Amino acid sequence: MFQVTIDDINKILKDFGFVEQAASFDELQRYHYEKKDPASKEVRLIIKVKFDTHKPVVIRFKNEEDVTLELIKEQSNFAALLRQNGVEVPKQYKTQDHYARWYSICGYDVIVTIEAFAEGELLRVNEATAFETGKLLARMHNISETLDLHIKNDVLFDPFSCNDLFDFGEFKANEGILSQIDASLYTDIVKTYEAYMEKLAPLSLEPEYAVQGDISNCNLYRTADGNLGVFDFNRAGDNRLYCDGIMQAVFEARLMDYPDNLGSDPEKVILPAFLKGYAQVRPFTHMQKALYPYLYAIIDTFWSQDIKWKEDSLVNVIQKGDVERIHQWLREIHRRIHQMRVWED
Repeated sequence: MFQVTIDDINKILKDFGFVEQAASFDELQRYHYEKKDPASKEVRLIIKVKFDTHKPVVIRFKNEEDVTLELIKEQSNFAALLRQNGVEVPKQYKTQDHYARWYSICGYDVIVTIEAFAEGELLRVNEATAFETGKLLARMHNISETLDLHIKNDVLFDPFSCNDLFDFGEFKANEGILSQIDASLYTDIVKTYEAYMEKLAPLSLEPEYAVQGDISNCNLYRTADGNLGVFDFNRAGDNRLYCDGIMQAVFEARLMDYPDNLGSDPEKVILPAFLKGYAQVRPFTHMQKALYPYLYAIIDTFWSQDIKWKEDSLVNVIQKGDVERIHQWLREIHRRIHQMRVWED
């Protein structure tokens, strides 16, 4: 297992221009790749380093498949440019005029970056925070478009390619059993999905720009003077800005922690607040408003948690052979895809 010592840390700090040595450090996050493969040399470790006088910093160690030094440099440079243009982002530190470099530590080759530790991490999202987050994302989008910023990397929320929010592919992969249970419902769902994707096709032709790609409650923080900031550019890459905006809004409305007073369906409050904040900075076009119901319907219909992740997801009940529950899911998915959400100004 990859391990670092205080001596390793102090050598790295010196390379990145720090005069003061570390007093101590704590692990913030570790991916245990060795659990699946004891011989694995993949690493993702994030530590918080404390000093006697200097403010704490975060050091990230990474060696993962498809992650290159060039990619991390691009992601770090993107974060730094946002900061230079007024977005609250933790300061990135440089070594040899770059934000990242390779090290060999404890028999592992790892890419290392250092940034200021972001105090004031947000643990919950309320209506006001959602509105601010929408404004923050719109500002980031404006900067990326104006400066023509790009990062060659897949993102989490691309409806035409890689995304973590919905999964039509997993639904389609079970065509045999679903058609056998209710061919009419299954066929109508697939035809409606294809019709919606055809409606959304013009979006696929829009230019892509760099996006942070993973705004969430664990990646947002509140500064001492009350400003909202964002960190963790691990999933930064190129995306169509409208698609990123809508899908980030749904993500924030469904997959974060919320105060109890929002009840069992925080999306009713969080989603419109996020979109209103976004539109205040970067207004939506008529075409974007017209296409929103189709994009939302696809996300909602094939919501990944319902399709494959939850204990009673469609895939899990298929694996259990629960015909009645499978049929219930088919009816629910059919209901969702035909329940169009109207754009709310």
